[in-house]
Amino acid sequence: MADETHPTDESAPESPPSVDDEFRSGFVTFVGRPNVGKSSLVNAICGRKISIISDKPQTTRHRIMGVFTRDDSQIVFVDTPGIHKPVTALGERVNATALESVTRDDEEEGVDVVVFVLDATKPFGKGDRWVASKLDLADTIVVVNKIDRAKPQQVLAMLTAASELGAKEYFPVSAVTKEGLSTLVDHLTAGLPLGPQYFPDDQVSDQPEERWVAELVREQLLAVTRDELPYSIATQVVEWEWPRIRVDIIVERDSQKGMVIGKGGNILKQAGERARKQLPDGVFLELRVKVDKDWQRRPERVERLGY
Repeated sequence: MADETHPTDESAPESPPSVDDEFRSGFVTFVGRPNVGKSSLVNAICGRKISIISDKPQTTRHRIMGVFTRDDSQIVFVDTPGIHKPVTALGERVNATALESVTRDDEEEGVDVVVFVLDATKPFGKGDRWVASKLDLADTIVVVNKIDRAKPQQVLAMLTAASELGAKEYFPVSAVTKEGLSTLVDHLTAGLPLGPQYFPDDQVSDQPEERWVAELVREQLLAVTRDELPYSIATQVVEWEWPRIRVDIIVERDSQKGMVIGKGGNILKQAGERARKQLPDGVFLELRVKVDKDWQRRPERVERLGY
């Protein structure tokens, strides 16, 4: 099922090739508050949809890798959930996932560069300062995203406020127009160590196809359901017999089940149609809604659902 429309499920080679004397590679983590555009940045740089996106906060729940490969380098971008004040077991889990991804050390799982992403359309606030307190700012790059939507004075105000952090570098960019992205990528590449190519040339993500499809369905549900529903929705592939794929949509209450299905099944139908447009021709996608009472407040259920 792998094609150019979405990530493959191939794994990185267990024994990377020997280090070329000119090839640079490494891991770059994007971190920040919810809805600052981390996933959009990864997608824009990699040129394909790696992570789902939505205008609703806390869309990303997993740590996802997007791979950007050039002749002389490979950057593995780590897209993380937005860091926020958790009120559920799910919130605590996604926060932990994000904070684990900013570890910088000489161990195998350490990252080479941490990028702190800020939203140019909003003032620098307490939440941004709290995230900043978790970072080694002397080695952190600050990216001010959404400059296409912000007024010049907003961009300047954010850069001025962020400059007080004492970070290593600052880059104003737009994931939508791609302004500033080539400069950012060139800077990141130049700062990476000499290293092996971790993923094949044609691989753009570490994400298994099943998870990608489940997340694609959740993305479309976020687009067509009401504001109070997104945090209560989880999706999971339960059948994968090509070309048949069945995805369970899990909610917390019976009333939410009705909202997801919609009058005459219209909401579920919309989400399915939108998802199928991004899948290869011939796929039979079946969506089923199930109730799992208060699942996001129960750590064992959060874990079983893959978070």
